Amino acid sequence: MSVHSPCASIDSHGCSVTLRQIEGPQGRELFISCQPPVDVAGAGRQALAIYQALLETLREEGGDAGSIITDTVYLRDSVDIIAVRDARERILCADTGVVCTAATTEIEQPPLNPEACLEVSVYAILPDDAGCDFRLDSVACEGARGVRVQLDNEVRLHAAGLCGIGANAYEQTHSMLVLAEDLLRQAGMEFSDVVRTWIHLREMERDYAEFNRGRREFFEARHIAPVPASTAIGGGPVAAGNDLCLGIYAVKADPAVERTVMSSPTLNEAMQYGADFVRGMRVLECNKETLLISGTASVDETGSTAHVGDFGGQARRMLRNLSALLEQQGATFSDVVSAVTYVKHPSDAPELRERFKEAGFGGFPNVMVEAEVCRANLLCETEAMAVIDRPGR
Repeated sequence: MSVHSPCASIDSHGCSVTLRQIEGPQGRELFISCQPPVDVAGAGRQALAIYQALLETLREEGGDAGSIITDTVYLRDSVDIIAVRDARERILCADTGVVCTAATTEIEQPPLNPEACLEVSVYAILPDDAGCDFRLDSVACEGARGVRVQLDNEVRLHAAGLCGIGANAYEQTHSMLVLAEDLLRQAGMEFSDVVRTWIHLREMERDYAEFNRGRREFFEARHIAPVPASTAIGGGPVAAGNDLCLGIYAVKADPAVERTVMSSPTLNEAMQYGADFVRGMRVLECNKETLLISGTASVDETGSTAHVGDFGGQARRMLRNLSALLEQQGATFSDVVSAVTYVKHPSDAPELRERFKEAGFGGFPNVMVEAEVCRANLLCETEAMAVIDRPGR
């Protein structure tokens, strides 16, 4: 298995497209992010340009709209979602003749580029037609939908935008986790197969504690061990009646998928301060060996916030923690294939970009958005995915 060199370019529609891909025995997996043209106003027009650019990028690599497994839409204002959906359907479905069944996350998290109404990231698979049993199906339950991917004897489930019902965050957390569980069972899986989750909370400061209580009770009742890697971050679900939404990634195979909990000497375990997630999960998939790094911030060995009030210090500590998590698995920033960075104050973006450049954290898709982090004194957080080559494989 090899990791291809990243490719960043400006396409004919004026969008900034960043692509990184890996090639394994079952095919290629593509990680793409796209920023809109700076001289185009309006979410609908920007979305048209973005999806045209994404589709052309996929076609250049030998894929099409049907190759997309997940796409995430980061919106400046959720009021624009109808225009964005119309553009997505027009480009990816109607104009191509290919049905796009991707698991789609739509979240209000303003891009740090002030000219952008939205940014989009995409994950796609281009299977090896000669030697791979590849199947792609939609899985639905109670209005929720996921994408079930089969690569030989390995099954993956990607699901996004799962919302629960309830009068408060605790009730909605339990409901959305039960919904995810039902969806997993429709795919022939259990919640114990989940290796990564994403949770967006509309009111982070108000709801984070009750979300954590609901998640802990759910995991304890089902004896989930190890718990998944995770990001819980501020973001507005597009569904106005919901305060939280959930995304999941699960993997199942026979024999069982090899999973290893990741840790770092620079960080304590999140469960020690009441958050039920691991710092990262190493997963041996049939096509690659993946390091799924949870949302990581400026937290020290005791679990305390480091460099309170000092954005530069927090950015460096965040990067130190990310680097240490990778180093424990024999990896570096050069193995990262995608990331998402969350910044509390957009005015800190220039300094963050300098800290990334200083650390060599780049050369892969990294969407940067405004979001509340889980503590009021944390100013930034980054999640990442890396792919490593297993010796002797």
